[in-house]
Amino acid sequence: MDFFERDIAIDLGTNNIMVYVSGKGIALREPTVVAVDKHSGKLLKVGEDAQKMLGRTPANIVPIHPITAGVISDYDMTVRLMRELIQRITSFSLFKPCLIITVPGSISGVEERATIDAGIEAGARKVYLLESSVAAALGSGSDISKPDGHMVVDIGGGTTEVGIVSLNGIVESDSIKIAGAEFDEAIVKYIRRKHNLLIGQKTAEELKVSVGSALPISEPASDEVRGRCLMTGLPRSARIYANDIAEALQEPIDHILESVQSVLERTPPELVGDISQNGIILTGGGSLVPGIDKIIQARTGIRVSVVDDPLTCTAYGAGKMLINLGEMEEGMINIARKRQMK
Repeated sequence: MDFFERDIAIDLGTNNIMVYVSGKGIALREPTVVAVDKHSGKLLKVGEDAQKMLGRTPANIVPIHPITAGVISDYDMTVRLMRELIQRITSFSLFKPCLIITVPGSISGVEERATIDAGIEAGARKVYLLESSVAAALGSGSDISKPDGHMVVDIGGGTTEVGIVSLNGIVESDSIKIAGAEFDEAIVKYIRRKHNLLIGQKTAEELKVSVGSALPISEPASDEVRGRCLMTGLPRSARIYANDIAEALQEPIDHILESVQSVLERTPPELVGDISQNGIILTGGGSLVPGIDKIIQARTGIRVSVVDDPLTCTAYGAGKMLINLGEMEEGMINIARKRQMK
């Protein structure tokens, strides 16, 4: 049992929440979903246990996804989810932990305050906010303390964060609500349009993982998918090829390319020179779609590298900041925008 303080970093994603514990690494990784009894309001399950209940529960049990596009959309459920996860880690601790929470670069002041309040209410002593792009750059192993530009493209579940990081801060950034969830929706629409077949988001995600590709390939893999025929209403199957997925993903990927280009156009020339040399860092679950790095590289002419573990990169980066909390002062805009509750 650990009776001493363990500070915590949370990567609060739209689809998954990861909890990094000081001195231990990533201790928890759970889907960002809770199951609630809508009559009593009782919280039944959180995370993986709630995910397993999706589509298999009575009408009175409803799943709630409390994070949308990287920010809190359901405050009470976010508090209850975070409290449950924090208590799993600090159940034997005598002290409340300090908490770092990753946030999109586009977060508003109201959303910042809601995130801080949720962290405090969930059991934290102090809450620090850290931009996702900064956390991803740290997690990739980049030294962002120097006057040297690094570009991060983080394709998450609900948002894509594009940021230029230098001297421990964000120089230019963009946040768009086009990411993994939009990829899945694009696949659903494509299969409905081309095959008259209705599939769910989960099936679309499985297809994206099994045969997904951002680029057409000469010998595409394929997989059989089952759904409901829109003509007869009966179950039917269809064979889907990687090139089908590439065609389906073309539009959302174009939006991401436009965001990358827009950020580069606003970046000071000196930093663009640094980025040309350092390359673009690609992270997040969306970066696992084969070929997406090649598309970004072809559009920008800049070398693109996918980090070793795209799914946990941001959480590890936030975790690295835990050792520096003591060096920060209240209200200081440095590597993290700290806000402390009075």
